[in-house]
Amino acid sequence: MIYILEKIVVRGGVRLSGEVTVSGAKNAAVAIIPAAILVDGECIIENVPDIRDVQVIVEILEHLGAKVEFVDRHTLKIDSSKVDKQTAPYEMVRKMRASYYLLGALLGRFKKADVALPGGCNFGLRPIDQHLKGFSALGSENTVESGIVRVSAEKLEGASIYLDVVSVGATINIMLVATLAHGTTIIENVAKEPHIVDVANFLNSMGANIKGAGTDVIKINGVERLKGGFYSIIPDQIEAGTFMVAAAATGGDVLVKNVIPKHMESVSAKLEEIGAEVIEYDDSIRVIGNGNLKKVNIKTLPYPGFPTDMQPQIVTLLSICKGTSIVTEGVWESRFQYVGELLRLGANIRVDSQTATVNGVEKLKGAPVTATDLRGGAGMVIAGLIAEGETEISDIKHIDRGYEKMEEKFRQLGADIRRVTCPE
Repeated sequence: MIYILEKIVVRGGVRLSGEVTVSGAKNAAVAIIPAAILVDGECIIENVPDIRDVQVIVEILEHLGAKVEFVDRHTLKIDSSKVDKQTAPYEMVRKMRASYYLLGALLGRFKKADVALPGGCNFGLRPIDQHLKGFSALGSENTVESGIVRVSAEKLEGASIYLDVVSVGATINIMLVATLAHGTTIIENVAKEPHIVDVANFLNSMGANIKGAGTDVIKINGVERLKGGFYSIIPDQIEAGTFMVAAAATGGDVLVKNVIPKHMESVSAKLEEIGAEVIEYDDSIRVIGNGNLKKVNIKTLPYPGFPTDMQPQIVTLLSICKGTSIVTEGVWESRFQYVGELLRLGANIRVDSQTATVNGVEKLKGAPVTATDLRGGAGMVIAGLIAEGETEISDIKHIDRGYEKMEEKFRQLGADIRRVTCPE
């Protein structure tokens, strides 16, 4: 049997220019769609990104019994009133990390859930102990057997919960369970990322009572039911940042549309420090690159710090900046797997534990590389845009998990980029 694979081929040296529109936030969508399980009625979700992770979570909801309809490419209609299963098998959840939100949604509505441990990008141990700690505080009994997480409760009661580490997933999952729990839940030391606020806003628009999302403390007063309604997902800050970095890297002039500039402040600040010009408008950002890009030091941190999901893209840019940059990973322990691919292109980077020392080189040269994960794949595309000659990127299934028609959007900006099929 011949398996057909897809690759992205980039010929570098083109200065990006023009306008690009950012899609809905992947990290918000993959939490909001499972959250629809809590809704007793029909909800319509707009600005949904057309990406593989969304397709997977929709398939899982349909498996559970929900009626899901694509009104158009970016609008979902979800009716969870007929959900009759509380089990999400491994063969479905292994394709994405955010499948763990099914635990919170199913536990919140049905007081039980069996969900296989999730898949997704493999760049370090990502335990769910803080999720289970929160579930236990709300009254759930939890076990993990043969890769299956089983949670169940006779009754869910509000509680005070302090997260030992700042965790986006645990913050959202506990919020999902607490929405329909009896009484008041207070979660402290929570994550503050924009997509957490977006999930809270979605739930509130359906009738929840959640306050404090985006701050250190979230307070949830449980309600009896959530009604249906309309909601529009926020723009994707990481997609926006990827195009901003690409514009700076190619010496381009790009207007990135459909963004919330406040969400981009840490990225904008570093690009300006590197030497690019960043101009903010109400819902767009213009980035103008030049040939005098210089070194910076960066440490990734939870929001509002520099996003870990932007680390591969910025390291790719720094690989051609003058001087030596130090990039410290403050969130995941194994996020530098993509560096080996940059070395194939001629980058000069040394990784020691959680720190990368990036010595800028005059230019990168095209070569075959692999997308090691979602954001590492984005870094490889940017590398291909600035490399001399042709860069062929394989394993682009990772890129498709989180970027909507990436090569088409870059082509609109003038890039010489195409998707090709080839036998394995």
